[in-house]
Amino acid sequence: MQLLSVMPSCKSRTYSLPTKGNVKEGGQNPVVEKRKQEMKFMKSLAPTLLAAIVALSPIFNPPVSLGQTTDVHRGATLFGRACIGCHYAGGNIIQPGATLFLKDLQRNGIDTEEEIYRVTYYGKGRMPGFGENCTPRGQCTFGQRLQEEEIKLLAEFVKSQADQGWPNIESFGD
Repeated sequence: MQLLSVMPSCKSRTYSLPTKGNVKEGGQNPVVEKRKQEMKFMKSLAPTLLAAIVALSPIFNPPVSLGQTTDVHRGATLFGRACIGCHYAGGNIIQPGATLFLKDLQRNGIDTEEEIYRVTYYGKGRMPGFGENCTPRGQCTFGQRLQEEEIKLLAEFVKSQADQGWPNIESFGD
Protein backbone atom coordinates (compact mmCIF):
# COMPACT_ATOMS: atom_id res chain seq x y z
CA MET A 1 0.00 0.00 0.00
CA GLN A 2 1.48 3.37 -1.02
CA LEU A 3 0.91 6.58 0.95
CA LEU A 4 1.56 10.10 -0.14
CA SER A 5 3.11 12.40 2.45
CA VAL A 6 0.87 15.18 3.71
CA MET A 7 3.79 17.30 4.89
CA PRO A 8 4.57 20.23 2.56
CA SER A 9 8.32 19.52 2.36
CA CYS A 10 7.81 15.86 1.57
CA LYS A 11 5.15 16.02 -1.19
CA SER A 12 7.20 14.14 -3.68
CA ARG A 13 7.93 11.19 -1.41
CA THR A 14 5.85 8.10 -0.97
CA TYR A 15 6.20 5.57 1.80
CA SER A 16 5.38 1.90 1.97
CA LEU A 17 3.62 0.45 4.96
CA PRO A 18 4.22 -3.20 5.76
CA THR A 19 1.24 -5.28 4.81
CA LYS A 20 0.69 -8.83 3.75
CA GLY A 21 1.22 -7.89 0.14
CA ASN A 22 4.34 -5.77 0.81
CA VAL A 23 7.08 -8.39 0.44
CA LYS A 24 10.59 -8.13 -1.04
CA GLU A 25 11.64 -10.26 -3.98
CA GLY A 26 13.36 -12.74 -1.65
CA GLY A 27 10.05 -13.39 0.07
CA GLN A 28 10.90 -11.60 3.38
CA ASN A 29 9.03 -8.70 4.93
CA PRO A 30 11.49 -5.76 5.43
CA VAL A 31 10.18 -5.12 8.95
CA VAL A 32 10.72 -8.73 9.97
CA GLU A 33 14.19 -8.64 8.41
CA LYS A 34 15.09 -5.48 10.36
CA ARG A 35 13.79 -7.03 13.59
CA LYS A 36 16.01 -10.07 13.06
CA GLN A 37 19.04 -7.84 12.57
CA GLU A 38 18.21 -5.91 15.74
CA MET A 39 17.85 -9.12 17.74
CA LYS A 40 21.15 -10.43 16.41
CA PHE A 41 22.83 -7.17 17.44
CA MET A 42 21.28 -7.29 20.93
CA LYS A 43 22.37 -10.90 21.40
CA SER A 44 25.93 -9.92 20.51
CA LEU A 45 25.83 -7.20 23.19
CA ALA A 46 24.32 -9.41 25.91
CA PRO A 47 27.57 -10.91 27.30
CA THR A 48 29.23 -7.48 27.50
CA LEU A 49 26.22 -5.88 29.17
CA LEU A 50 25.89 -8.75 31.63
CA ALA A 51 29.58 -8.48 32.53
CA ALA A 52 29.21 -4.73 33.11
CA ILE A 53 26.14 -5.22 35.30
CA VAL A 54 27.89 -7.88 37.39
CA ALA A 55 31.05 -5.80 37.75
CA LEU A 56 29.13 -2.74 38.90
CA SER A 57 26.71 -4.62 41.13
CA PRO A 58 26.77 -3.81 44.86
CA ILE A 59 26.81 -7.54 45.55
CA PHE A 60 30.32 -7.79 44.10
CA ASN A 61 31.49 -4.31 45.16
CA PRO A 62 29.90 -3.56 48.51
CA PRO A 63 29.70 0.15 49.26
CA VAL A 64 31.84 1.56 52.06
CA SER A 65 29.84 1.63 55.26
CA LEU A 66 29.12 4.82 57.12
CA GLY A 67 31.25 3.52 60.00
CA GLN A 68 34.26 3.02 57.73
CA THR A 69 33.81 6.49 56.26
CA THR A 70 33.60 7.98 59.75
CA ASP A 71 36.77 6.14 60.84
CA VAL A 72 38.65 7.39 57.77
CA HIS A 73 37.47 10.92 58.52
CA ARG A 74 38.48 10.66 62.18
CA GLY A 75 41.85 9.15 61.20
CA ALA A 76 42.46 11.97 58.74
CA THR A 77 41.49 14.55 61.36
CA LEU A 78 43.87 13.01 63.93
CA PHE A 79 46.62 12.84 61.31
CA GLY A 80 46.07 16.51 60.52
CA ARG A 81 46.24 17.39 64.20
CA ALA A 82 49.19 15.26 65.36
CA CYS A 83 51.25 14.12 62.37
CA ILE A 84 50.97 16.40 59.38
CA GLY A 85 53.61 18.82 60.70
CA CYS A 86 56.33 16.27 59.95
CA HIS A 87 54.52 13.83 57.63
CA TYR A 88 52.77 16.10 55.13
CA ALA A 89 51.31 13.95 52.29
CA GLY A 90 53.02 10.88 53.74
CA GLY A 91 56.53 12.36 53.55
CA ASN A 92 58.94 13.12 56.38
CA ILE A 93 60.52 16.57 56.65
CA ILE A 94 62.82 15.52 59.53
CA GLN A 95 64.16 12.20 58.23
CA PRO A 96 63.60 11.67 54.46
CA GLY A 97 64.21 7.89 54.61
CA ALA A 98 61.40 7.40 57.13
CA THR A 99 58.39 8.43 55.09
CA LEU A 100 54.97 6.85 55.42
CA PHE A 101 55.07 5.47 51.88
CA LEU A 102 54.76 1.70 51.72
CA LYS A 103 58.27 1.21 50.29
CA ASP A 104 59.89 3.02 53.23
CA LEU A 105 57.58 1.42 55.78
CA GLN A 106 58.53 -2.04 54.48
CA ARG A 107 62.24 -1.22 54.41
CA ASN A 108 62.05 0.01 58.02
CA GLY A 109 59.98 -2.99 59.21
CA ILE A 110 56.92 -0.88 60.03
CA ASP A 111 54.47 -2.04 57.37
CA THR A 112 51.67 -3.46 59.52
CA GLU A 113 49.02 -1.61 61.53
CA GLU A 114 50.46 -3.15 64.71
CA GLU A 115 53.96 -1.80 64.02
CA ILE A 116 52.61 1.61 63.03
CA TYR A 117 50.61 1.61 66.29
CA ARG A 118 53.72 0.68 68.32
CA VAL A 119 55.87 3.42 66.77
CA THR A 120 53.10 6.00 67.14
CA TYR A 121 52.55 5.03 70.79
CA TYR A 122 56.20 4.73 71.96
CA GLY A 123 58.11 6.62 69.26
CA LYS A 124 61.23 5.50 67.40
CA GLY A 125 64.41 7.36 66.52
CA ARG A 126 63.55 11.02 65.96
CA MET A 127 59.81 10.37 66.05
CA PRO A 128 58.28 11.01 69.46
CA GLY A 129 55.71 8.70 71.00
CA PHE A 130 52.17 9.96 71.45
CA GLY A 131 50.76 7.29 73.79
CA GLU A 132 49.34 8.20 77.19
CA ASN A 133 51.77 5.83 78.93
CA CYS A 134 54.74 6.43 76.62
CA THR A 135 58.17 5.81 78.20
CA PRO A 136 60.97 6.83 78.41
CA ARG A 137 59.93 10.45 78.77
CA GLY A 138 62.66 11.71 76.43
CA GLN A 139 61.22 9.65 73.57
CA CYS A 140 57.69 10.97 74.08
CA THR A 141 56.02 14.10 72.80
CA PHE A 142 55.85 17.13 75.03
CA GLY A 143 52.53 17.99 73.44
CA GLN A 144 49.10 16.46 73.84
CA ARG A 145 49.02 12.68 74.19
CA LEU A 146 46.62 10.46 72.26
CA GLN A 147 44.32 7.79 73.64
CA GLU A 148 44.81 4.17 72.57
CA GLU A 149 41.69 4.25 70.34
CA GLU A 150 42.98 7.38 68.60
CA ILE A 151 46.37 5.77 67.94
CA LYS A 152 44.60 2.70 66.59
CA LEU A 153 42.59 4.90 64.18
CA LEU A 154 45.80 6.68 63.16
CA ALA A 155 47.56 3.39 62.48
CA GLU A 156 44.63 2.16 60.34
CA PHE A 157 44.54 5.47 58.47
CA VAL A 158 48.30 5.56 57.81
CA LYS A 159 48.31 1.93 56.62
CA SER A 160 45.36 2.47 54.26
CA GLN A 161 46.91 5.67 52.88
CA ALA A 162 50.28 3.95 52.40
CA ASP A 163 48.56 1.10 50.55
CA GLN A 164 46.95 3.67 48.24
CA GLY A 165 50.13 5.71 47.66
CA TRP A 166 48.95 8.63 49.80
CA PRO A 167 46.22 10.14 47.64
CA ASN A 168 45.13 13.70 48.37
CA ILE A 169 43.60 13.79 51.87
CA GLU A 170 42.71 17.48 52.08
CA SER A 171 39.02 16.66 51.61
CA PHE A 172 39.01 14.82 54.96
CA GLY A 173 40.14 17.77 57.05
CA ASP A 174 37.87 19.74 59.41
